[in-house]
Amino acid sequence: MAQLDILRGGLNLPPMKKVKVLFVCLGNICRSPLAAAILKHKVKSHELDPWIEVDSCGTSNYHIGDTSDPRTIANAVRNGVTIEHCARQLSEKDLETFDFIFAMDKNNYQNILRLSNGHEVRHKVKLMREFDPRSKGEEVPDPYHGGEEGFQEVYEILDRSITEFLAHLRKEITAR
Repeated sequence: MAQLDILRGGLNLPPMKKVKVLFVCLGNICRSPLAAAILKHKVKSHELDPWIEVDSCGTSNYHIGDTSDPRTIANAVRNGVTIEHCARQLSEKDLETFDFIFAMDKNNYQNILRLSNGHEVRHKVKLMREFDPRSKGEEVPDPYHGGEEGFQEVYEILDRSITEFLAHLRKEITAR
């Protein structure tokens, strides 16, 4: 991915604060950990580790401490991505810590903003598909109650949205 070469460590970019990216869904066992794993995979493969930090969480407390859904893990592996994850719940501190906070759907977007300082950081909170070149602003569907094809659809949506986000981030970083 040549467009990301400017971010590679060998180009002697000036030191800068890491960009911190958080993905948020409801339970933090399907969409958000997959998004985090995809971005971590891209960050590692493009040697962007010094500049980008990635995490995920859920707005609910349903699955705190659980690993990702086995179907999400299997789908990620089929697509060459590894997920190492333990579900956690979104906190107010996350809103202060992260530079980009991506909600997978409109309900979670609203839940993020409902935290006490959520409206102060509205500029950081976006729907993940704002970066989807095929369906800007749509929601990432929750594959939890569906079959394998739903998990693959989510993977493809996240993969292309994250690729576009990285291109956006590259432009933002090089403008600094």
